[in-house]
Amino acid sequence: MKLYIVDAFTDQVFGGNPAGVVYIPSGADFPDDETMRKTAAELRYSETAFLKELGDKKFHVRYFTPAAEVDLCGHATIATFYTLMKNGKIAAGDTCDFKTLAGDLQVLVTESGVLMDMGEAKTFGLIDEPAKVEELCKVMGAESCTPEFEGQTLYPEMVSTGLTDIMMPVRDMAALNGLAPDMKALSDLSAAYNVTGVHAFTLSEPDGVHCRNFAPLYDIDEEAATGTSNGALTYYLYKRGIVKAEQDNLFIQGEAMDRPSKISSRLSILEDGSVKIRVGGVAAILAEGEIYL
Repeated sequence: MKLYIVDAFTDQVFGGNPAGVVYIPSGADFPDDETMRKTAAELRYSETAFLKELGDKKFHVRYFTPAAEVDLCGHATIATFYTLMKNGKIAAGDTCDFKTLAGDLQVLVTESGVLMDMGEAKTFGLIDEPAKVEELCKVMGAESCTPEFEGQTLYPEMVSTGLTDIMMPVRDMAALNGLAPDMKALSDLSAAYNVTGVHAFTLSEPDGVHCRNFAPLYDIDEEAATGTSNGALTYYLYKRGIVKAEQDNLFIQGEAMDRPSKISSRLSILEDGSVKIRVGGVAAILAEGEIYL
């Protein structure tokens, strides 16, 4: 099977967020789940995507962390379709359909990168009870996670566009950089809330929204770029009037890991009034080879 190691959400190797991409040979089925999980654990990246071609510009993608299968992964999707583009299987201007556990989605290939549909934007409730806010702040090593922004108090909220994370606002870059989660406690809290992890962010900087993402429940203490989380954050900010429809948004992540990443997003309003969120970026292939499963 063909294997690629790809840095997503960056145009340079050793930046962004690395992912494994495994091509399933034509006519073959996916390996068993445990084999795919063990492969992800052996590669040691936060996610590895397994790609099966279903037809012309139609694909099935499954995503595994070292611990378990997950419904969707933004950076691994960007990595996957970037390799397809580099291999000449798809080209700028193509719209590709792909099946995931988060639903049937689409990717738009452009001259400058890949834009992928997020899953349905959903909220699973605010964390606004004082005791619960205090618990979250303590677990994350934060002094506060309810900052004021343009006259409104921002509370943590559980939001999903494929994977559910707690969107946790902090006051400024100093607060963001100062986060020091208790990973065991955060893993337990994530399980209790039935979320993947915490996506912390600040709106204090003029160049974009700066973020950090923590998911120790899935053996990911911190991740350098998370497409699904920034899709969810786009929806969180849209609900508060901070992000506008058809606006290009920039999320900067991975700085604390010395792997700076830039993730773009765009929210559109559909005819039925629902929203569609796309997240995108570029990638760089670090390595390719064969994997024997």
